[in-house]
Amino acid sequence: MKETLDLCESPAIKGETRFCATSLESMVDFATAQLGTNSLDVLSTLVHQEKGTKQQLHQSHVVQPGIVKMESPVAVACHSKPYPYAVFYCHKTMDSRSYIVPLMAEEDESRVDAAVVCHDDTSHWDPRHASFRMLGVEPGTVPICHFLPPHHFLWVSKQQPWLPTSKNISLLAS
Repeated sequence: MKETLDLCESPAIKGETRFCATSLESMVDFATAQLGTNSLDVLSTLVHQEKGTKQQLHQSHVVQPGIVKMESPVAVACHSKPYPYAVFYCHKTMDSRSYIVPLMAEEDESRVDAAVVCHDDTSHWDPRHASFRMLGVEPGTVPICHFLPPHHFLWVSKQQPWLPTSKNISLLAS
């Protein structure tokens, strides 16, 4: 709980706008204000429930064909945080790329459509950030990409129409 409070009260890094939402309405209000439109798509990691599968995200997964790149270079990510009631740490990400990445578990072939964000400019991130330690890189040297867990949300400007075959969505793998 203290970690959530500390995060919500900490100053934003350069180029970031942050907000802790305590309701769906306040989350949507923040996303629409930051993206400058009320025409939004919301992305989240979807774990498909299939008969006979374990549905464990801790399995090894393999990327499948059909990666969908969202067109917007700006997104609002909202991460659920531990607290006695719903709190989502939301922040506007600049210079980022958003994707839906289809995955298949190696063990039981369960499927996941994962929301992914790649941050192109990490030069203003805390050098002690876990991503730098895990990857053995320095801030600002390489893009940092990460999968969003289920129940975390990525808001982007709506793409018309929202179909993988649309001309305004790039299919990266087929």
